[in-house]
Amino acid sequence: MTGERRPARHIVVMGVSGAGKTTVARGISELTGLRFAEADEFHPAANVARMRAGIPLDDADRWPWLRDLASWMAARHAEGVSTVLACSALKRSYRDVLRQGPPDVEFVHLDGSAELIRDRMTRRTNHYMSAGLLDSQRAILEHLDADESGIVLEVALPPDELVAAAVARLGLVPAAPHRGHARVSSTRHLVRRDTEKQGP
Repeated sequence: MTGERRPARHIVVMGVSGAGKTTVARGISELTGLRFAEADEFHPAANVARMRAGIPLDDADRWPWLRDLASWMAARHAEGVSTVLACSALKRSYRDVLRQGPPDVEFVHLDGSAELIRDRMTRRTNHYMSAGLLDSQRAILEHLDADESGIVLEVALPPDELVAAAVARLGLVPAAPHRGHARVSSTRHLVRRDTEKQGP
């Protein structure tokens, strides 16, 4: 029906620090028009200070942060706005909190070898999460359960291929040209490339 609004979608790009969550989530946002947010920006100053000092957060530190993220998605859902969030979401219990926000949350887990991710982290600048915290994150990582809505992508792929694969496999719709023609046209080939790789 002409003019019918599609239901809002809410995507969380998850994984350990250094997996490329922000890059992929931003890419999905640019290609589809989903509202982007970086979960790290929701951390209170005390959490940031702990991570800068190389001290892993515990669950008591994370619960208020996760609830704020769930509330943000719920507020956008009430506005009819689809979202894509870059968030570690390492444990099932953390993802359960995020699911308490909008009616449905879908996850894109960026997974890969510790060696590759550690190498990426050592090359990063101006980021408070040190490579030394990677082992603590991998230790608590719980992969998506069968009853959780989501997909898993290999972080070794180039970022543009990860974005294209996420958009294609989640069935997201690229933004119409009038919502940012230059950005959409420059990335439209990514969806075609992913489709060609998968075959008929």
